[in-house]
Amino acid sequence: MIATQDSPGVSEYSLCAYQRLGARVILPTVGTQDIDWATFGDLKDAARAGDFGSVIRRARQIAGGMTQGQLGEALGLSQAAVSRLENYRAGTYNMDTLAKAATALGLPFELVGLANQQANRTPPVERREFLTTALVAAAQPIGTAITATSEWDNSQAAALRIATSSFRRLDATVASRDLSEAVKSHLRLVQVIAGEAPDETHRSRMASVGSEAASFAAWLAWDMADHGSARRLYGASIKAARSSNNSLLTAYQTGSLASFEAETGNPHEALRLVTHARQQLGVDLPPLAAAWMSAIEAVAHATSGQHRACDRALKACEQHAARIPDADPVAWPWIFAFDDRKIAACRITCTARLGQPLHSRIGELDIASALGSGHDKQRALLTLDVAAGYLATKEIDTAFRLAERALQEGVRLRSGKIAERARALRRAYLSPRPPSIVRAFDDQLHATHL
Repeated sequence: MIATQDSPGVSEYSLCAYQRLGARVILPTVGTQDIDWATFGDLKDAARAGDFGSVIRRARQIAGGMTQGQLGEALGLSQAAVSRLENYRAGTYNMDTLAKAATALGLPFELVGLANQQANRTPPVERREFLTTALVAAAQPIGTAITATSEWDNSQAAALRIATSSFRRLDATVASRDLSEAVKSHLRLVQVIAGEAPDETHRSRMASVGSEAASFAAWLAWDMADHGSARRLYGASIKAARSSNNSLLTAYQTGSLASFEAETGNPHEALRLVTHARQQLGVDLPPLAAAWMSAIEAVAHATSGQHRACDRALKACEQHAARIPDADPVAWPWIFAFDDRKIAACRITCTARLGQPLHSRIGELDIASALGSGHDKQRALLTLDVAAGYLATKEIDTAFRLAERALQEGVRLRSGKIAERARALRRAYLSPRPPSIVRAFDDQLHATHL
């Protein structure tokens, strides 16, 4: 699966905000496209540490001395909000705001922890154009398409990537069924433009964009419990990644399919895919990628009941994660973070799959940390795993109170994945005379049609 960031407010992705950014962005007096950001070691150090507020502050100073007020006007924020952004140290940032700030400053997206995109490297005179194109792509009605312009450049792919990223951010709080048709239309748009690519270089670039869009479409199909479509779309994303000649992207998409197989009860296929993904990268496997793949491996072993193999994979996951702060933050651009909270979440999921008591493997603080995710769907799924851990210790009331809360979220978000996980939890509890809280949960399940 694609690791997600904490969800921003959907209102920030309004047309007004994009028009304001496109029309009023205040560019520094020095052309930011001429700045070699790699020469500023303090920027990269701050990026490695995840201190993206300091990255924005330093970039603002480098790029002609733009004031906080000027940057705020470009972003549609107050000077005080920019100050809070630059001095924030908690480690969880609003990805929309980071993307807008990086675009306004001409700063490479990877230095603020976002995917490795070229959008903000477009010359300033083109920046308004490709932001507008991205918004139109994201909002394009079903069945319509935007034809490629006669002048092909990096902004074509960048605009489409921004649209895909926009949909990803909405996924945290918007029902997949409400996103799916728009994303399918977006994927068709990518395919249309890719078909008009004038040469192999641009075809490879568009294949990369298509791979990312297909992968997200697969993620939505998975959430709707349409496993056949999810598997087909993940396969298409891998095929497109291979066409892009990007081994890193190919390994990521292979790992995404492995995560799907591990979560949907095909552990042996998941392990085979993880092995294949690692082979694609060889000795150049970034620690972030290694940690993520070990987490998938742990879930696969837990699904097949292999306790010791699961523990070995979890230990490897922790060891790889410990090396992430010293690694290049650009090395695995599709995963925004892999921290203690992600490891705790993986432990909870493995505990649920193994049918073990929750507190035998993870403490209360780690549970609370894992459940602090800003992604509503992921939090609901993890809550069901926590409920399974309580069920293993016969704490029936606690287990089904948590399950009821998670299922309510699943109904609100119309998530087939959450509903299926809730049904699996109920099947794990066998009693000829279930207590009232279980009977109430049964009623809730019977009324759930997603």
